[in-house]
Amino acid sequence: MNQRIVPTVLGVLALCLVLSAAALAETATGSGPPLDPRAMKFDPVTFTTPKVERVVLENGMIVYLLPDAELPLASITAMIRTGAVYEPKDKVGLTGIVSTVMRTGGTARMTGDQIDEELEFLAASVSVVIGAESGTATLDVLKKDFRRGLAIFADVLRSPAFEAGKVEMAKRQALEAIRRRPENPAGITAREFRKLLFGADHPFGRESTLQTVSSITREDLISFHRQFFAPGAVMLGITGDFDKTEMLTALRAAFGDWQPKSIRLPQIPAIGAPAARSVNIVRREITQTHLRVGQLTVKEDDPDYFALALLDDILGGNSFTSRLFRDVRSRQGLAYSVGSAIRPGNMAPGIFLMHALTKAPTTYQALSSMLGNLERIRQEPVSDQELQHSKDAFMNSFVFSFADSGQIVSRLMELDYYGLPADFLQRFRDSVVKLTKDDLLRAAQKHLHPDRVIILAVGKEEDFEQPLAAFGQVHIITLTPGG
Repeated sequence: MNQRIVPTVLGVLALCLVLSAAALAETATGSGPPLDPRAMKFDPVTFTTPKVERVVLENGMIVYLLPDAELPLASITAMIRTGAVYEPKDKVGLTGIVSTVMRTGGTARMTGDQIDEELEFLAASVSVVIGAESGTATLDVLKKDFRRGLAIFADVLRSPAFEAGKVEMAKRQALEAIRRRPENPAGITAREFRKLLFGADHPFGRESTLQTVSSITREDLISFHRQFFAPGAVMLGITGDFDKTEMLTALRAAFGDWQPKSIRLPQIPAIGAPAARSVNIVRREITQTHLRVGQLTVKEDDPDYFALALLDDILGGNSFTSRLFRDVRSRQGLAYSVGSAIRPGNMAPGIFLMHALTKAPTTYQALSSMLGNLERIRQEPVSDQELQHSKDAFMNSFVFSFADSGQIVSRLMELDYYGLPADFLQRFRDSVVKLTKDDLLRAAQKHLHPDRVIILAVGKEEDFEQPLAAFGQVHIITLTPGG
């Protein structure tokens, strides 16, 4: 070590000791701040959403603009009004193939391999993903290469070629993924639970099979793209280092001649709620049981969503301080992983669920404890400490939902997409601040129904210490090969 550095280091250490001693002395006399972090108080975190400009192009395409010159980069996120819920029931899995081959299958101007080479040369990326309720396409590129990146991005959105060889490759990959499903108990649990909630034949509950994927043709991909991709069905969010006027000129050059057309979205069937509790078992030769307990719940625009979000945090969403964690995991040692989640819906009801991973012999006890905690949160108010802790956690994490300009623009686009007011996030924040224990209890009693939940256990039934029939009539789910 450099000898001249040693005195400096020793001096810093000595100063730290002096400051620590002073802090202890102040604490002992009551004149300084408390040393226990749990007793420390902080001012509430405040956050104001930056101004994002919304522009509608002549052909109906909506554009959100938020310049950010911190780095010489530019990003585009497109949100497309489409989704797997609109797939034909005999072609389930189609949107996954469309997503893949829009990116890999070339365009009217370039082959897929040429696009790969060009993007690699530009150090840029283009991706396409179609989820259940919407599609997303993204471009990330250096500012100096934006025009070239935008040209490729626009081609992928507007005129995918769906090369036959790439279609077949994507189908083979999808078929192989279906064949491997039985190897993943967590995946089985998620898929079967969703089918139980929405119905196996409902667009939100359906899953692809070997038969549905095998029947997909290149013409199906072309038809799907023609049906759902149009300027009026696309929103663009632009962030990064750009000039607004120049950006709008570039977007009009890339998309301005894309002709608008009317799109008629297929009707999504209504969903009925179960009248009684349902107990379901998938028998698997595994040492741990995957448990799900839940029900359909509110949409995001429901006034009670805010109260339910805090209830979820108290019950199991905030893992280390939640009731489920402290009871099922810490006190009883029944599960390493346990918690809850609420996922508000938009096009369909949302989902409330509790989940746990427990040893097969403790399945009954873990399930009983989970249901007991659910019943308790309906029967008595949460404590003042639980309510305040949950509010503080929400308020202090709220800002991290907008850690960068891309997140801000994407969230505003989602609100627009689902028809929610632009100030919804501020309403959410303000509503959480005003909630009382009585508000939470009323929401729990109105929306949470232990006597009507769907229970799913995936595991080795013969090792359960007690039959699950005590919770209701048991249905054995037999997985269909290739399903």
